Order: sequence, then structure tokens, then C-alpha cells
Amino acid sequence: MKTSISIIGSGFSALAASCYLAQDGYDVTIFEKNDSIGGRARQLKKDGFTFDIGPTWYWMPDVFERFFSDFNKKPEDYYTLEKLNPAYSVYFGKNDYITIEDTIQKICVAFEKEEKGSSKKLMKFINNAQNNYDVAIKDLVYRPGVSPFELVTPVTIKKIGQFFSTIKKDVRKEFKNDRLAMILEFPVLFLGAKPDNTPSFYSFMNYADFGIGTFHPKKGMYQVILAMETLAKSLGVKILTKNPIDKIIVDNGKATSLIANGIEYKSDIILSGADYHHTEKLLDAQYVQYTEKYWETKTFAPSSLLFYVGFDKKLKNVNHHTLFFDVDFDVHAIDIYDDAKWPENPLFYASFPSITDASTAPDGKEAGIFLIPLAPGLEDTPELRELYFNKIVDRFENLTSQTVKKNIIFKESFCVNDFINDYNSYKGNAYGLANTLFQTAFLRPKLKSKKVKNLYFTGQLTVPGPGVPPSLISGKLVAELIKKHHSN
Repeated sequence: MKTSISIIGSGFSALAASCYLAQDGYDVTIFEKNDSIGGRARQLKKDGFTFDIGPTWYWMPDVFERFFSDFNKKPEDYYTLEKLNPAYSVYFGKNDYITIEDTIQKICVAFEKEEKGSSKKLMKFINNAQNNYDVAIKDLVYRPGVSPFELVTPVTIKKIGQFFSTIKKDVRKEFKNDRLAMILEFPVLFLGAKPDNTPSFYSFMNYADFGIGTFHPKKGMYQVILAMETLAKSLGVKILTKNPIDKIIVDNGKATSLIANGIEYKSDIILSGADYHHTEKLLDAQYVQYTEKYWETKTFAPSSLLFYVGFDKKLKNVNHHTLFFDVDFDVHAIDIYDDAKWPENPLFYASFPSITDASTAPDGKEAGIFLIPLAPGLEDTPELRELYFNKIVDRFENLTSQTVKKNIIFKESFCVNDFINDYNSYKGNAYGLANTLFQTAFLRPKLKSKKVKNLYFTGQLTVPGPGVPPSLISGKLVAELIKKHHSN
């Protein structure tokens, strides 16, 4: 008889794990609390518009390829991928922006135009970042975070200094131009931490950005979720939506079943892809391995205030991905990580998928997604959301020299309270635990429970960290760990 595994949640890491485990011969059932799968990567459809609610950037395509190749598949078996050119643009003032194109050669030209001699420094920086990428993505991040010795290899020993310097130090040492420095510091925001709190080694994100580029799956990031669902079901995975978990039952120190909607489901192994902190609340107190005090001392990645906006016209002077850095980057970072308050003048990001992908908006109209990074745990009210929407749209109109407010057909918002209600997210964080020095690899919450046998975890609060590619990797790592401890 097959070993049964119940998986809580249906985000990227849970779906990835389900595929690997089903392929290994386990009987896998996914329980999802919401009425659609995908976790944070769900989709919003309204009045002919389609929005990705969560992730909108497709970086590190090699990680997606590696995932699908483990099942003798390719991404193109499921969705069409387009490399964006330009990848994105960054506004620093009214009609004042730098465009990042699709090759390092073109990016060097943009840097040189901004600061003479900077292209040579950029190539040196990116070459080092590429080396880090090869070490990280081809080796380190595919380790389960069980022991500090996982980080010790002949290659990493040579890079030990890069774990004790920071991205900000490295960038500012070479680039005196503040605008160029901010562009180079921006990718680590995907790791959920400040550039001055992120080890230099994570410059591999700069190679992901400039060296590999930014892509877009036609019809949006949700196509990746649908692809993984198709793959999982073809391997025999069962998916039950509208099934929130009430409790994890532990008998003699061993996880034995789940209660969902008042019904008990027996299971040999339980794997949670839901929020780690929330999952432990489903256990009796004696089985909780990480206390409230533990979570309170951790550095969390930001939450977000998001707006999904339908415009009745095409917009000007923006690209598919557009960043607005016309205010002080450091002040906003302090508001998020140090003061935990609403920022007076927030940086923000906007995505207009309909510039690239006609399927995301009706003809002649534009789909817009706006994101403001925020501290987790902030007060979240309709009045605050409206205040900040007006703040960023006023700036947007000024910076891009166009009026758009009167062209809004509708807007929907998503913020701290929604992250808590929809995803049981700790303090409403959007991205998980930040990748700081003391929250890297074996220093993150474990994939395997130390207190309950047959209970495992996956996702952005555990190994290897926040982001979509790391979530795919997390699913693979936990599946391998389960296979190691439980022969089927």
C-alpha cells in the first residue's frame, strides 16, 4: 500500500513538492483553503482584465527549466515565454528615467551614458555576480539546510568574505552615481532585505537581472501555477480546494491526520506549504518548535499594498515593469525595517502586463498593478489604502507626464489584512523571511519538525528563502528529505 502524504497549501513550493512526491510513488493529496490554487500566486479577473495577484517577475528561467526537466518536460510544453525588452525602466524624476534593456551590452551603454567609466566597473561586478550565481543556483541552494557544513565547499571557502560584507558596501565602493547604485541594489529586494543587510554573495541576483534577463509567461505568471497543476494531476496528485485546515492531529509524537472542515483525514506524512508560524498554531502547544518570541526576533521581508487597476486607455511613458525611485530609498527602507511605520513618501513599482500581453486587457485598455512595500503588521484600513493610492497616482501622473485618474474603470486593493486572511501570513508579510546573514541556509526554520515525527515544512519561511525560484527548489528539497526518511 502506498504511503499517504497530505500537503497543506497549493503555492509554488507545495505544488513542486507534490509533483516530486507523486513521481516517487507516494499517494499525495493537497488541501487548499481558498477556492483557487496558487497561494500568493493567484489570479484576479474582472471586466475583461486579468491580473497576477502575487508575483509578476519571471527571473531565473533555468530554475523553472530544471524543475520541469526533472519530469522530462519543458516550460514550453505548458506556456509561452517572452524575454522582455526593455526589462524595466526606473524613474528618478519627471520625465527622467533609466531604461534597462535585454542584454548586458545594452545595459553597459546605459550606464556609460549616466557615468563615464561605469561600464567597465559594471562588467567586473556582473562577472563576479555570475560566478556567485553558478555556485548558488547550481549547488548551494539545492541543499536542505540541515547542517552548517552544507555551506563549506572548496569553492565557498574562497568566498567566505562575501558573507561578511554587504551588497550596499560592494556597490557603493565601485559606483559613486547614486542612480546606478540604486539600480544595482534593487534586485536584493526580491530577497526581502535591505542592501545594507544582505551578504555580498547574494549579488547573484544582479546576474539574474542583467545577465539572464526578465521574462513574461504569456497570459501571466498564473500560467506557471496551471502548468504545475497539470503536471501534478498527471502524476496522480489530488487537489481539494475550499479545505482550510483546523488542526494537525499528533499521536505519540507522530503526525497522523488533518482535520479540514471538521472532517478527519488520516495521513502517514503531513507536509505544510502554508505559513510556518500558522502551521504550528494547528498543533497542540507542546509540539510547537518555534516560539512567538522566536518569530518576533526575526527579520521579515516586507508586506505590500497592492492595487489592481483597469484603465480605459493605453498609458504612455511606461514599460511592462516600471520602478519609481524618485524619493529617498534609504528613508523608505528605514520605515519598513527599523521604524515599522507607513512611509511618508513611498517608493513604488508598477506593472502593465497589457503592454506586452494583449490577453490581459480589452483592446485599447491597460491593466495596471501598483505595489508599495510596507512593514509587516501595520494598521490596514480602507482610508489608508485610499490615501496611498492617491499619493502614488499623483506622483505617477507627474513623473510620466499624463493624466490617468479620470481613466480608471475600477481598482481593487490587497494589503496586510488580506495577506493574513487569505494566506494566514505572519503579520501579513508578503515574501517570507529576509535572507540576512543570520537567516541563511541552516539558520532558517527547518524543513523537518524537530518535535513531531512525519511533519515537514516547505516554502518561503524555510530553506532556501523567498521568491518563486527558491519556492520551486524548496519543494524539491523537502521531497528529497521525505524520501530519505520514509521509503515508500
